[in-house]
Amino acid sequence: MLKENPAAASGERPGAGALVAYFGYGSLVNRATLRTDIVDMVPARLVGWRRCWRPRPDMPGFPAALLTVRREPGACCDGVLILDRAENLASVDAREARYRRIPLSDAELEFPRALGADVATYVYEADPDLPPHREPPLILQSYLDAVMQGFLHMHGEEGLRRFFVETEGFETPMLIDRATPAYPRAVALSAAEAALFDRICEEHGCSQIPPGPSSILP
Repeated sequence: MLKENPAAASGERPGAGALVAYFGYGSLVNRATLRTDIVDMVPARLVGWRRCWRPRPDMPGFPAALLTVRREPGACCDGVLILDRAENLASVDAREARYRRIPLSDAELEFPRALGADVATYVYEADPDLPPHREPPLILQSYLDAVMQGFLHMHGEEGLRRFFVETEGFETPMLIDRATPAYPRAVALSAAEAALFDRICEEHGCSQIPPGPSSILP
């Protein structure tokens, strides 16, 4: 059974040798973007949370919109549950530097397996206290490509299309940077993937902005 771990709120981490699990709903869904030696990754669903685009926090660099989740009764979103080694959690926390690691309870996850009570389970939520960048946000196409490829591989085309339906904020314009990615964990797409992704974005009316000067996301 999944158990809530209140230690996460204070920044505590399980001991070495233990396992942890965290729900991925954005780029974490794509195994190619991960930088730790995970144990497993399986499709899962987050219950009572809404996935949305939010402006990048006010900091030097390109004002890219980022994916986050917020608690919302009745909402759900697809993703993956990643089982990882506890000693890797510091690296994941560093990757999600502008996010808060929130413990999850049994009722907040739909997952086909049972985890031991000693496996702490989390989701990363963007820090709501950070002010947004002064410039209007844009979605990086290179970032969205990585997210969409992950959903296609883990949830199929139906799940990929559901990702758009379940995500708030796709009216945010998209910077077309696939040829020269600004996203540091950009992935290679097949011609078929690129065509499918472009078609789905067009179906959802995503507005596009041609590339211009930008800096790399950290």
